[in-house]
This record gives sequence, structure tokens and C-alpha cells, in this order.
Amino acid sequence: MKSVSFTLVLMALLATNTSIYAQDNRPNIIMIIADDIGYEDLGSYGNEIAVTPITDRIATEGVRFSNFFLTTSSCSPSRSSIISGRYPHNTGAAELHTAMPEQILTFPELLKEAGYFTGQSGKWHMGPVPRKGFDVIYDKKPQIGLGGEDYWVPLLKERPKGKPFFLWLAALDAHRPWAENDFSGAHNPEEVIVPPYLANGKATKQDLANYYDEITRFDHFIGLVEEELERQGQLENTILFILSDNGRPFPRSKTRLIDSGIKSPLLVKWPKGLKAGLTTDALVSSIDLAPTFLQLAGVEIPDNFQGKSFLTVLKNPHLPFRNYVFAEHNWHDQEAHERMVRTKDYLYIKNNRAQYANPGPADSNSSNSYADLKKLRDQGKLNPAQADIFISPRPYEEFYAIVDDEFQLLNKATPIGENKALDQLRKALEVWSIETDDSVPQNLTQDWYDTETGKALDIKRERGEMPGGSNALITTEKGPF
Repeated sequence: MKSVSFTLVLMALLATNTSIYAQDNRPNIIMIIADDIGYEDLGSYGNEIAVTPITDRIATEGVRFSNFFLTTSSCSPSRSSIISGRYPHNTGAAELHTAMPEQILTFPELLKEAGYFTGQSGKWHMGPVPRKGFDVIYDKKPQIGLGGEDYWVPLLKERPKGKPFFLWLAALDAHRPWAENDFSGAHNPEEVIVPPYLANGKATKQDLANYYDEITRFDHFIGLVEEELERQGQLENTILFILSDNGRPFPRSKTRLIDSGIKSPLLVKWPKGLKAGLTTDALVSSIDLAPTFLQLAGVEIPDNFQGKSFLTVLKNPHLPFRNYVFAEHNWHDQEAHERMVRTKDYLYIKNNRAQYANPGPADSNSSNSYADLKKLRDQGKLNPAQADIFISPRPYEEFYAIVDDEFQLLNKATPIGENKALDQLRKALEVWSIETDDSVPQNLTQDWYDTETGKALDIKRERGEMPGGSNALITTEKGPF
């Protein structure tokens, strides 16, 4: 729901000729998106090991979201979903490394038309269609640097003065592979806390320590962006959004529809417009970002955006927002078709390819952490949580009670007995699938990588049918809210 006075001022600005944008006081918007950083991997989210002083401070200066969820745990489909404000199967790019068709509208196009300077720097990974929404794009190596952040500040310096701006700053951190850099060694592997679904071995601890080093680099560059904003006198009127595109690149995280895969940190700071040091437990989806950005800029939100603005939550973090968030797992190196619905208390997954194991993506399957798990498997020493990634066939349904099961280890989906919460989520997912024109093609894209080694298979690579047909690309239905 729009704030009337706030919106009237912004709409009045929009009604003016672009020649007077020198006096434009609309807020600047910067979205900083990490690559493969889990919600549990920042100090502000309770991680006692992670060295993240910048985001820890920002969490005390803005609003921290404890229930922010992505629509998929897969890099390019997640980013395409964010930029279009649509579910992956409604973008035409539901699978990894597929491009959106021309008819998909993105929010930077509308910001650009409304007089914003729009710039991007860092990892792209969304195909050619969204590029038309940006005035400037810096996505080429080696210019963007090892972590993808080297041109964030130069872009901010280059922007035209006198216009509000939107910047999409995208890190490569903390995507594998990891190389030596200025932040290597910031974390002691002996101090790393290993979650119960990974092996508590030396190689895994070192793997996690290297991963945290990359997060520290990401954190550092956010501080440099703030310093430049302050130097330009723009810090007070710039809204900073910090998030990730999917979970950490480890077994039972990336590509999964449990919290370790689809739950993301979200920190929002706006000195001029938001109270500091607040936390909200409102349920928010990444498809809600696009309409929120548009409302902040005073731009009318078209019907094709399936999300809704959560500006009311930013202004009053104690307000509720969604009842449900939805997510999907489509092809990401291996054949897959899973759908998920979550409330604050429960999580339900329907697996339409339950005959296959779900070890994770190729980069994770070639990691030392995966190797440690395989050693335990071959020795017959896996605990049930560690064994999860090797199970085949998998359960057709999974149902978890979040309050009692932080890591979603105990599947309570059973046909025996009455379970009102399970029935409610089954129905909500069915309604969402029908209203948003989801589909379960028989000829989905098959495996391109070996799940045991993470190496490419010696096959002819062919795409199957994309989930969501032609109607899915044009629907304006949003599903249950």
C-alpha cells in the first residue's frame, strides 16, 4: 500500500520535464548482490566466525530482514527473477544459463524511462534482454576484478550529476573457484563451525574458511561504496539493498529449496528515510524487490510484475506482509523439477523428479567438502543429515516445522493422520502452480555433469522443454499472497 503523501511528491516530480532533473530529489537506489552467499554467513545474521564489519554496522543503521526468500537457488534464474519481478517459470529463463525473451519487461527499463541513470557493474549472468535497461554496463574481466567489485566505485564516480541513479552492483564473491587474494587467511579453519549436514573434517573446514574469506572481500567493497557516497554528499538520500542470489556453494545448500538454499540476507539502509537498527520478520520474496524499487522512484508498477512493494514494511518493520513465499528448482547442471511453498512456520516441497538424488551443482560436487562426504559414505559413517544428498529416490513430498527444525532435517510429510498445515501448503502450492501457469514437461533438460565428480559428461548437450509455456510468459497472475 502506497504512502499517499510520499507518492504524491514523487509523482509530481515525474510529471515535470526531464530538463529540471537537476533539482530531482528522488532517492538514489543501489542494489548490491552477492554470488552464492547464504543467509547464515554474515555476522549480522548470527555467524560468530564471519569477518563482516561493514554489513554488521549497516545492520545497526538500517532494517534487517529475517525472512527474505529467493524464488530459486540457482544463479542466473534468480537474477532474472529479481530484475523482472517474476517467478522463474514466468521469465522464460527458468533453467541455468538461459536468456529471457524480448517481451519480458525489467524494472531498470522503467527507472531509465523515468529519468534515472541506470548502471551495472560486476557479474551479469542474465543474457542480452535486460541490458537495454542500463545506460552503462561494466561486466568484463579483468576490469571488474577477481571478486567482481573493482569497478563499483569508478561507476559511482562516472555517473552523470543532477540525476537520481540506480546501480546494480554484482559481486562474483563468493562463487567458486577461490583464488589467493588480499583477504585470504582472514578466517582460521580450526574456528569454523561446520553444520550437521557437512563432514566435520579438515578439508571441509578449510573449504569453509576460504569461502568466508571471499565474503570478507565482498563486505569490504560495500564499505568503499559508502565512503564514495559520503564524499559525493549522496549517502543520506541513497537507499542501499544488500542481498544474495542463492545459498552457499556447498552440498545441501545451493540448488536446494530448504532455507540453506533459498533464504537470503537482506539489509536495507536509507539514512534519510528509514529508522535505524530494526529487524523485521515479515515474509518477503525477491520478486517483491522490483515493485519496491519502482514505488520508491515514484514509478507506476505495471501488472506484469508478480511481486508487491514492501515499502510499508520498510517504513514500519512490525507490519506483516506475505503469508506465503514460493520457489522452484529447475535444471542446474542436472535434471530437476521441484516446487516449494513456505510460511513463517512451515516449509513444503513437491518433487516431480523424485527418482534422482539431489547432491547439488557441479561446482559443489567437485569441492573438498563433497569429497569429505564421499569418504564418510564409502566408510559407512554418514549421519542421516549428511546422507541426505546421496538419497535416491528422494521423497516425493517434504514437510518441515521450522521452529523445531532449523536445518530442515526431519521430514514430517506422511499420508498417515491429519495434518492441517501440510494440507494447507499442498493446496497453496497447487493454486500457485495453476494461477502462474507452471508446467511439468516430460522432456526436461537432462544431466550435463556427473553428480559424483562434478565433471562435464561426454554427451551432446541439448535443452529440453522449459517449465512454463507461452501463457506463463504473459500472465499477470501472482498466485496466493
